[in-house]
Amino acid sequence: MPTRNVACRREGRNGFIFTPACFITSETFLNSLMKGNAAEADGSFYRLPASVPADSGEQLSLLLRHPDQPDNSKVLKVAIIGSPNAGKSTLSNQLLGRKVFAVSKKVHTTRSRGMGVVTEDDTQIILLDTPGLTTPSKVKRHQLEKSLLVDPWNTVKEADLMVVVVDVADRWRSSRLDFEVLKCLAQHPDIPAVLVLNKVDLVKAKDKLLNITADLTCGVVNGRRMQVRPVIKPPWAKKRSEMDSELSVDEDIAEPEGSADPNCVLNKEQLKALRSQGGWPHFKDVFMLSSVNGEDVETLKSYFKAAAKPGSWQYHSEVLTDQSPEEVCTSIVREKLLEYLPQEVPYSMTQSIELWQYGENGVVDISVKLYAQKETHMKMVIGTAGQMVARIAREAGEDLSRIYLKEVKLKLSVKLRK
Repeated sequence: MPTRNVACRREGRNGFIFTPACFITSETFLNSLMKGNAAEADGSFYRLPASVPADSGEQLSLLLRHPDQPDNSKVLKVAIIGSPNAGKSTLSNQLLGRKVFAVSKKVHTTRSRGMGVVTEDDTQIILLDTPGLTTPSKVKRHQLEKSLLVDPWNTVKEADLMVVVVDVADRWRSSRLDFEVLKCLAQHPDIPAVLVLNKVDLVKAKDKLLNITADLTCGVVNGRRMQVRPVIKPPWAKKRSEMDSELSVDEDIAEPEGSADPNCVLNKEQLKALRSQGGWPHFKDVFMLSSVNGEDVETLKSYFKAAAKPGSWQYHSEVLTDQSPEEVCTSIVREKLLEYLPQEVPYSMTQSIELWQYGENGVVDISVKLYAQKETHMKMVIGTAGQMVARIAREAGEDLSRIYLKEVKLKLSVKLRK
């Protein structure tokens, strides 16, 4: 096919040969990327990932510090978007080299936009990690914050590059882009976009990946048509497709003109055309990777560095995120609540930081009060003999120690919200 399919091909009776971090890109960009890698291998030095200071004053001072950029500085703002639970925050954390954003198996773990900074050599990459794109009806139905409707759209406006993350292990959602993602892409056609097929390590039949790519790109990458052998879909796939169509009709009835969405500027005909196409034919490149694989993530990071343009850094090289240490703490505690508590319980919990001080030997003592909506919820959080709340405090404290690079003693208490 005209576009270059790197490290990912069909080979005789052996079927599909797949190398992690394979991507489909143009020949020109591939050559520039290879030259960049060669230059790095010759004379670059490894920079340890930055950390978040445990003191909010120190973090604020760091954010206000003048950028220590070189003469030939480059910069790139990357908005990472996708449907809820696609793996956006996991990918962001891996690119940063340190866990900053909360991650769990439940949807809507990220509740507001987060910013991370990767500074390597002469390049600064600003990662804009967004909540999963959702609809007004879902926000109302699940009693979510209204910021979930606004943050992702506002973030995209700032970006030099959009990265659309899709969970290919979710067989019900991997054959077509989320409609909210399509709307976002259609409203910003001037911003280059790349597709990241995430969690490819969980797909047993690697042969499916090219077919998924064809579906999500409408068979076009970087303006050129892909040539992918069609496959005969099993009966269940056809039935599922029909169910998806019915679901789309239901959504149209609930929100007939998209007028309930404050971010939508597309008319009826444009929305109808988007819903029928299911993919986006204007992706510049396509990556197939696992966001938990370091080698895969380095390949994507190299891509960002090659795509960066000459410009002034926005932050000092020691900045990792614009979040305060308290915001990071609240986010990590919430992650553990989502991980270990069932159904709606973690979504209804609120937090209040009661104590934040340095103890002996630089240990950071933190006390957080959790407020439960119901007495049954409170009992679930506490657990038998206090085991659940103790586990959440221990694991959250360990994560925070790695983020702040200081020993953290975290104490959690639970109270019924009146």
